[in-house]
This record gives sequence, C-alpha cells and structure tokens, in this order.
Amino acid sequence: MKILAIGAHPDDIEIFMYGTLSACLNRGDEIAMIVVTDGSAGNVLSKDNLAEIRKKETINALKYIGKPTFLEFSDGELSIQIEAINILKRQINKLNPDLIITHAPEDYHPDHRALSEFVKNSAGFKFPVIYCETLLGINFNPQYYINISEYFEAKKKAILKHKSQSPEKFLKAIEINNIFRAAQCNAGNNSYAEVFRFDSSFPFVDISSLLPERLSIRPYYKNLPDSLI
Repeated sequence: MKILAIGAHPDDIEIFMYGTLSACLNRGDEIAMIVVTDGSAGNVLSKDNLAEIRKKETINALKYIGKPTFLEFSDGELSIQIEAINILKRQINKLNPDLIITHAPEDYHPDHRALSEFVKNSAGFKFPVIYCETLLGINFNPQYYINISEYFEAKKKAILKHKSQSPEKFLKAIEINNIFRAAQCNAGNNSYAEVFRFDSSFPFVDISSLLPERLSIRPYYKNLPDSLI
C-alpha cells in the first residue's frame, strides 16, 4: 500500500504524522511525502538562506522514512497561490496513493487550512484523505487513535533536527498532545498516540483497514494513571 503525507511546512510531517508514517513503513507500506511551502517565514532570529536551511533539516529529519518532494511555494501565502492546486493534483495522480494524510481544515495556521482544501479538491473522489490533529488538539475531534508508542523517541529526534526553529517548544507541545490522546484510550504509562479524522464521502465510507495499529480503549479501572482518578 502507498501512503502519501502532505505537510504545509518543513517540520509539519515530523510534528503531526511521523509516528504513524513509521508504523506504516514498519508494516511494509511505501511512503511518499510532499512539503508544500519553503518555510522561509519561520520564526527565527535570522532568515538568511532560511529556505535552504530548512530543506536540509527536513531531508535529515525524514531520512529514515524517505525523501520528500519540495514544492517550494511561498511560506505564509499559500491561500493565494492557487496554482498549487494543479501542481498538487499532478503530484497526487502521479503517485497514485491508497491514502493521503494532510492538515485539518479547522487548523490554526492559514497555510494548513489552505493546504487542506487544496488537497481535498485535488484528490477528488479518487483518493481518500484523512486529517491530522491541530496543535494541542484545539477544535479537533479525532476518530482514529494510532499507537505510536514504539516510534515516539524517533519522532522526538526527527523534530529536534529542525534546529533553525527552536524545536523544543514544538516538541513539548506535541509530547503533551500524544500522551493526552493515549490517555483518552486509557493506554497506560509510556503510551503515545497520533490521532486523525476522516470525513466520509463517496466512494470512501470506511478507511479503517488502511490504517496501522490503533490503541484499544480499555475499561476505566485498568491502567488508569493515579493522577487521573
């Protein structure tokens, strides 16, 4: 099976999808990745040659999963770069994935929201699209809880490769996120989950068989951390 991950910026795939892609790779899936903007508006002290720096960081961070394709649209202005739709459509048709993972339409970042719409329109009714979580889960109601516990350390290392972005703040936020989502399933200590949502539409009504191992919800009296009692 072929999984296509599409992130708006360098580091988005690492923050929101890395564990799930690792699980897919481990079960034998082919992984393709697209980074849509050049990351040149990243919040750093110096922006000299930032797009090239972030590209190298991303290649290094994702090297164990694969090599991403960089479309290099202007960071922060994706919503007005309508030509991205046709380019994405060509890329998606060329890759012919079984499943696409991208940002949710309710995400906080305008580039993420624009990309979500572009991908959905580009995929049409040929390819199913699932949405990754928003930062700290705000306004996001998940359907699928993917068990990334054995991949979380690798995910941390990948995020920390983005040195130009002071990645510790993102790492802390996503660690809280992934622990919280696992706790929602009462998964016990040292458990982590990435979560996703799927909007059913013809001809895709159930894509659960396309996803890797999910966390099972346990009875409340088993493995419930003391701090949550």
